Amino acid sequence: MSPTFTSLEVRNYRLWFLGGFVSNIGTWVGRVGQDWLVLTVLTAGSATALGVVTGLQFLPFLLLAPWSGLIADRFSRRRILLATQSMLALSSLVLGVLAVTGLAQLWHVYVIALLQGVTTAIDNPARQVFVSEMVPPDKLANAVALNSASFNGGRLIGPGVAGLVIAWWGTGEALLLNTLTFVFVLAALGMLSVADLRSPARAKGRGGIREGFAYVRQRRDLQLVMLLVFVLGTFGMNFQITMALMATKVFDKGASEFGLLGSILAIGSLTAALLSARRKEPRLRVLLLALLGFAVAAAAAASAPTFWTFAAALVPVGLTALTALTTANAMVQTRVAPEMRGRVMALYMAIFMGGTPAGAPMIGWISEQFGPRWTIGVGAVAVGLTLVAVSVWLARAENVRVSYESQRRPRVTVSTSPVTRERDDAHVPMPEPAR
Repeated sequence: MSPTFTSLEVRNYRLWFLGGFVSNIGTWVGRVGQDWLVLTVLTAGSATALGVVTGLQFLPFLLLAPWSGLIADRFSRRRILLATQSMLALSSLVLGVLAVTGLAQLWHVYVIALLQGVTTAIDNPARQVFVSEMVPPDKLANAVALNSASFNGGRLIGPGVAGLVIAWWGTGEALLLNTLTFVFVLAALGMLSVADLRSPARAKGRGGIREGFAYVRQRRDLQLVMLLVFVLGTFGMNFQITMALMATKVFDKGASEFGLLGSILAIGSLTAALLSARRKEPRLRVLLLALLGFAVAAAAAASAPTFWTFAAALVPVGLTALTALTTANAMVQTRVAPEMRGRVMALYMAIFMGGTPAGAPMIGWISEQFGPRWTIGVGAVAVGLTLVAVSVWLARAENVRVSYESQRRPRVTVSTSPVTRERDDAHVPMPEPAR
């Protein structure tokens, strides 16, 4: 089998991947349907209302991260996912029925968005680390990248499907279609061979939450990765809002074109995920270069003069953003002790997605004050300035050397004090994880 898809050799992961792929398509159908319901049915194109809905969905990531990570480390992740996925299916069904019957009001969307946010905050750490139970350690980075490919394959297909369903039948029908796709991931969870899962040692006793924070405080390499994904997630990854506003406010387009933008963005994202699946080891150098590319691509998208040039600019935006996120995710998952993975990933997701409750309403406000183009431009500026600050910090606080031992390319070595060993390709050395 191709190195890109090596994790699919494992039966459990293959079932999980296929069920998750169908569910991811539905997730994006549901997201587009929800956004379109808020923008065109419940409000007169209110960017602030859309920002509030997005913020409510992500606020629980920030508030519940310590507990959701401990839950993922203490209980069966498979059972957690059965419960959370069932709850997400039920909430999607309720919103779909409200929309189809014409009874939906904006406060309904707010309440359901918050409920889904709480459920997803518990679901996400368990889902992120569950992959480590299905594949051996040497396939973990590949499986993480394929998870991103599944998510972005759903993003490629889902928005286009949503645009067609909304145009042909209506917004409520799109939400009900999302509900139907949850059956596939629930079926996959039911078909897994429990005996073949590699369950880690469970967290026990009190102090489990404090252990997670203490672990990250001692890991300067993890702190650097989390800083970078915080800035990218808070200021650069508000695609739900930015694409909706650019489509409706700047280019005066409808549901089909809005859905098309999501699919075009996913072309770059899916490509990035598949390329990441071929890399045997995630590297800090790749993360930094991807963020630099994102800043450039986002600036180009913000200044695009036409709908089609904007759409074309979304391909490198998706490519660079997903390369950065997949690399960061794999760096964290492969560099922590197995018994700490749930709590560390919960903190990672809280930092990445927890900035959205503040970022999304702010993006909506920026749109109304300075225009929709700045909802993308602010991401380019924020990521660019952060890269400058990180570069200065690495140069001053770390032992950074560039040598030309190879004629093909320079070799960059970064090490922390006290220096325990040297790692190339801009790897920050880490202390050995606790056993």
